[in-house]
Amino acid sequence: MAGSGERSRDELLEEYLKAAVQVTLEAGQIIREALTSEKRVQTKSSAADLVTETDQLVENLIISTLSNKFPSHRFIGEESVAAGEKCILTDDPTWIIDPIDGTCNFVHGTPVVAVSIGLSVKKELELGVIYSCVEEKLYTGRKGHGAFCNGQKLQASTQTDLSKALILTELGSIRDPVAVKMLFNNMERLLKVPAHGIRIVGSAALDLCHVAAGDVDAFYQFGLHCWDMAAAAVIVGEAGGIMIDTAGGPLDLMSRRVVAAGTLEMAYQIVKELQPVAYERDDSTEDTSHSLCK
Repeated sequence: MAGSGERSRDELLEEYLKAAVQVTLEAGQIIREALTSEKRVQTKSSAADLVTETDQLVENLIISTLSNKFPSHRFIGEESVAAGEKCILTDDPTWIIDPIDGTCNFVHGTPVVAVSIGLSVKKELELGVIYSCVEEKLYTGRKGHGAFCNGQKLQASTQTDLSKALILTELGSIRDPVAVKMLFNNMERLLKVPAHGIRIVGSAALDLCHVAAGDVDAFYQFGLHCWDMAAAAVIVGEAGGIMIDTAGGPLDLMSRRVVAAGTLEMAYQIVKELQPVAYERDDSTEDTSHSLCK
C-alpha cells in the first residue's frame, strides 16, 4: 500500500508540474507581446517598486488556471500580497508566484524578464518552473527528478574558489540611503577578494537559473521575496547547487535573503564576506508597506 501511495503522490506532482508548465508558457506569450507595447505603470512600496497591468493580468491568469484545476490549493502571489493578502505558508499545497520577475526591465522594454512558479507541499518546496520569456528558455525542476532547461539537464558550477568566481546580485527597488550603502559595501568586499566579477541583470529568478546552469558560480541578495526564489530553490538544488541563508544556515524562504552557489564551499566563502542588511520577513504580521526592496 505504501508503494501505491508513493506512486499516487508521484503522479500528482507530475500533473502539477505539467499544469504549471502549460500556464507558464501561456503567461510568457502574453509578456512577450506586451514587452514593446505602451504600459500603464504604477508604484507600490517606493517610486522604484513598479507594477503594470500585465503583472496583474498574468498573475490572475496563473491563479485562475491553477485554482480551476486544483481547487483545494492555496496561492501566494506577488501582486496579491501587494493588494493586501497575507503571505502565509501552510501545509496545504501552495503555489508561490512571481508573474513578471524583472518588472523594471519589462517597463523599459529590456528583454530580461521571467515568469516564476514554485509549489510547496507541507512547507517543502517540491517543484519549480521559470520561463525566460524572450529567450524562450523553460527551466524546470522537481524534487528528486533533476533540473532542466528546454529538456537539457542542468549542472551547477563546481568552482570552490571565490577569487575565480563570477557572481550575480540584485539591488531591487531599494533606495533607502543606509541600506544602499550596506549593499554596495558588500559588493566592494567581494570585489576586494578579488572575485572575477559581479553582475546585475534585473531578475533574481533568472540569476538563480544561471547558477543552476553553471553559467555563473554564485548569487546573493538581501531584500528579495519568497516568490523570487521558491521555484529557483528547487531548480538550483536539483542541478547540484546549494541555497542557504546569508548567515550560513539553511534557506528560510520567508527571510528575504539568500546565497546560492554551485558548491557549499563557494556559498560559505560568500557568507563570510557579507554584512547583513535587515528586512522584515515576508510572513511578518506587521505592516510591510514600507519594505525597502521588491
